[in-house]
Amino acid sequence: MSAPQITQMTQIYKELTTIKQRVNPKHGTRKLKTQNPKLKIRTRNPEQETSNQQPATIDMTDTTDILKRVRQIEIKTRGLSSNIFAGEYHSAFKGRGMMFSEVREYQYGDDIRNIDWNVTARFNHPYVKVFEEERELTVMLVIDVSGSREFGTTWRFKKNVITEMAAVLAFSAIQNNDKIGVIFFSDRIEKFIPPKKGRKHILYIIRELISFNPEHRETNMAEALRYLTNAIKKRCTAFVISDFIDEGFEDALKIANQKHDVVALRVYDPRETEMPDIGFVKLKDAETGEYLWVNTSNKETRESYKRWWLQTEEKLRNAFSRSGVDNVAVPTNEDYVKALISLFKKRA
Repeated sequence: MSAPQITQMTQIYKELTTIKQRVNPKHGTRKLKTQNPKLKIRTRNPEQETSNQQPATIDMTDTTDILKRVRQIEIKTRGLSSNIFAGEYHSAFKGRGMMFSEVREYQYGDDIRNIDWNVTARFNHPYVKVFEEERELTVMLVIDVSGSREFGTTWRFKKNVITEMAAVLAFSAIQNNDKIGVIFFSDRIEKFIPPKKGRKHILYIIRELISFNPEHRETNMAEALRYLTNAIKKRCTAFVISDFIDEGFEDALKIANQKHDVVALRVYDPRETEMPDIGFVKLKDAETGEYLWVNTSNKETRESYKRWWLQTEEKLRNAFSRSGVDNVAVPTNEDYVKALISLFKKRA
């Protein structure tokens, strides 16, 4: 750089320093006169710049897709709960007791134990008390949102079956004037929706079933069952919907069923029952994120996995039996409607 250029750059720097000291940022953007006519300075007004910024646009694609899926599930599951499950649900899950309704004249065949002797003496004619079931129940859906639900080798994932079954049970509860609430769990309680009534509440639950993203991916069934026992003070009917791939929850299950009416709905994929012979495969643990190479062509490996699955099923059956918990297994490649109807009829 030549001497004249250095001198010019020094002069420009001094002018910039002087301008910086004199300019008030509230004046906004303007041109300032300098000794060098070629130099133009623009000052920035942070307040003005902020006020002129365009508001951030919201991408409605995800929201629209979620609402569309909510509507599809509502149409399908509400129809199932109205046409198929209405009677079975009402018979399978009783209210807390019988409530006095009215007194009417005795008719042939009435139970004489229900005769109201005070009214009978007053009118000199037999009258009986009429009772009706105290129908209102509190229904809790205890939903497994761990990473293992994101598995499926047929035309749907385990989480899709869980969502639809939960929606069917929710609509069945509302149609029977029952309150419905939800507990989402992984290895901790992810979210608790208090039991309420109403269609808006149901749609909110379905939306959460579809779009809820848990913070953790591992499973702790015992923690969820303990939370159910402590959080819900009055007796309720609790549907635990999970693949039940966990250990050490039998005691918590037994305690929860002593206070509440617990029903276990186990969802599994048929591919989980045995390992196919397809050579070396890189497998990922959906909950821990760990990868493992497995030689599925090794007969001993496949037989070892099969033994583990059968032992797991046997442990679950024993746990449900010892705890007195009604249960049903629902494979993802079959219709869950048949499994639920079978369960309801067994309880009726």
